[in-house]
Amino acid sequence: MTAGRQSVSLTKDWCTPPSIIECVKSVFGGEIELDPCSNSWSLVNANREFMLPEHDGLKEPWDAGTIYVNPPYGSDPTRGTRIIHWFEKISEAVNKGSEVIALVPVATNTKHWKTYVYPKAAAICFLYQPRVKFFIEGREDTRGAPMSCAVLYYGPRWEAFAASFREQGAVISLADAVLPTPKLTLF
Repeated sequence: MTAGRQSVSLTKDWCTPPSIIECVKSVFGGEIELDPCSNSWSLVNANREFMLPEHDGLKEPWDAGTIYVNPPYGSDPTRGTRIIHWFEKISEAVNKGSEVIALVPVATNTKHWKTYVYPKAAAICFLYQPRVKFFIEGREDTRGAPMSCAVLYYGPRWEAFAASFREQGAVISLADAVLPTPKLTLF
């Protein structure tokens, strides 16, 4: 979906594989209300979808009960955005009561994970598939992503998330995690 993946492809439209979409829909009771990162090739089929250039998912309101996010993984110099902006938007939606599932790169040492995943997500699924095979222009990319990915869950029903995603990867609850107050500079 973004510049961070251009080393493998010139397209910015990296679509979520059907197996992950099925799990997301299972958690959400069969449908996804909002996909703020959609594109013309998307397989998500949410009730509402925001697509550039008409609708910028970072600028539109995320006023939905269930939201699925496969954000751009890199920087977008044209719009001046980075993946941390999507994590901020996820956090805002969760604070307003939305249930959110996001497919993101595993970057456990980054500011966005330290600020918006560990203290806010309810669970993480570290995918067994070493490189997610996203769909590009309607076809599975057989090479797979150049990084490991995880699925994050924000909401009160992490057990339903775990039940749906356990075949996809190792699901870890953050519900009872003891997190220290960071006393370090985040980059």
